[in-house]
Amino acid sequence: MFVIIVGGGKTGSFLAEQLLRQGHKVRLIEIRRQIVERLQQEISSEVIIEGDGSSPTILEKAGILEADVLAAVTGEDEANLVTTTLGRFEFHVPRTIARVNNPKNAWLFSEEMGVDIAVDQTDIMAKLIVEEMSLGDMMVLLKLRSGEFSIVEERVHPDSPAIRREIKDLNLPSECTLVAIIREEKLIIPKGNTVFQPLDEVIALIHTQQIPQLAALFGLSQ
Repeated sequence: MFVIIVGGGKTGSFLAEQLLRQGHKVRLIEIRRQIVERLQQEISSEVIIEGDGSSPTILEKAGILEADVLAAVTGEDEANLVTTTLGRFEFHVPRTIARVNNPKNAWLFSEEMGVDIAVDQTDIMAKLIVEEMSLGDMMVLLKLRSGEFSIVEERVHPDSPAIRREIKDLNLPSECTLVAIIREEKLIIPKGNTVFQPLDEVIALIHTQQIPQLAALFGLSQ
């Protein structure tokens, strides 16, 4: 995968390093000379492009016509929005991601403006807090399809209504598949007649909106 990152601050440089470690091709655009010099030493002079990431000329120099993903993560919302708009409508990049610095500007970062994914850190933190408060001990391991589905892990509470009942007798959420059960360091593939024991660790693939139902089933009985 070829990723172009605009913005060489902490977010951009960390993202570039992670992608490079995973074997992806990366170009990082940064306009500030002092930061460019540092990044050339810390990452690679081949990876770093000096210039304005909202300039079509600089984007072309970075290889935008071949890019699979464009991520605009500067500290300025206007620059990020201009960059992703250019990437989508001028250069037809398949995937665009933009960082939202000011939550009041979040409404601007839409598909109509060329943004596939808007990363609003304030909004993410708020959602995580609400999610953690509502899910109790359940852990979200992975989100899929832009968060529509999740892979979750839940420990079966000793007083759960699921205890000592077979899976086929449980009222599981309609869009939920049990993937595995970990019991005393052993992996169990769930079947219809599998019976839950206290402290079983259940891994499930589920529609994100139905997570609270699953948490209630395996959590403390009300």
